[in-house]
Amino acid sequence: MAAAVHGQGTRVGFYSTTCPRVETIVRSAVQSRFNSDSTVAAGLLRMHFHDCFVQGCDGSVLISGAGTERTAIPNLSLNGFTVIDDAKTQLEAACPGVVSCADILALAARDAVVLVPVKEGVDGNFQANGPTWAVPTGRRDGRISVAQEALDNLPGPSDSVDSQIQKFTDRNLSVQDLVTLTGGHTLGTASCATFNNRLFNYQGTGGPDPSIAADFLPTLRSFCPQNNNGAARVAMDTGSQNRFDTSYFTNIRNGRGVLESDQRLWSDNRTGNFVRRYLGLSGLLGLTFNVEFGRAMVRMGNVGVRTGTNGEIRRVCSAVN
Repeated sequence: MAAAVHGQGTRVGFYSTTCPRVETIVRSAVQSRFNSDSTVAAGLLRMHFHDCFVQGCDGSVLISGAGTERTAIPNLSLNGFTVIDDAKTQLEAACPGVVSCADILALAARDAVVLVPVKEGVDGNFQANGPTWAVPTGRRDGRISVAQEALDNLPGPSDSVDSQIQKFTDRNLSVQDLVTLTGGHTLGTASCATFNNRLFNYQGTGGPDPSIAADFLPTLRSFCPQNNNGAARVAMDTGSQNRFDTSYFTNIRNGRGVLESDQRLWSDNRTGNFVRRYLGLSGLLGLTFNVEFGRAMVRMGNVGVRTGTNGEIRRVCSAVN
């Protein structure tokens, strides 16, 4: 288990006396949904990330209604809201008015990753589980949710490395955190709309993005033919989208990154050095992805949190009190 990191008023075991079954209840809600739809793991992980990068980790992405973060284009494909709602309903019955929606989301993201297998056994069955980490809690829920802020703050699929680093630096997250958390793209899919620009007329050249491996381009084009409507979805970690592993880093090393922002991590030395360390290349001191991922998630989970009397404990996660 990754070592616990505390910060900004959150701590592991915050609810140990006020709602001791919180982690059991959240884990059960995640497990129930995962059993019928394993894609919810990527959905919950992405939702927590999208929450923390806008207004801090305050559950603002969960608020529904016109003009909220949920209505922003990057959030239209988020998956897992009903898991959070289910957990909240059970928690309000067990300990009303105690557990924040922001904390439920942070716990659910961890629990979802734990359920994902990390490797495939010789018998074809998945073995072992994804990484786990102790989640500091004590966040309170925010009351503001604005779609434009999601557009302005979330990393985009064509972002330069400079832009990606700046967005992480603005949240006191490091270049290593950037590479590590982006490695969460080992799970999940991307819509053709997020990388169509790479396939046929890259930057007006009339041809594809030259950083796409020649043997990978036909695969992408088969999923996303010219003039497609952008809706089809492609695994971001080709050949390993349902396993939590370092295959994502191998793919971007080999020119098989789906998003332009992901592929750029390999070609820039500032980020590429961390990719190489996860892959054990170039004689660099290696990094263990599963361990570092948990540590980075804790750091991200402490971005802009509201604690004490700042914010509220929502009664329903989709609406402010």
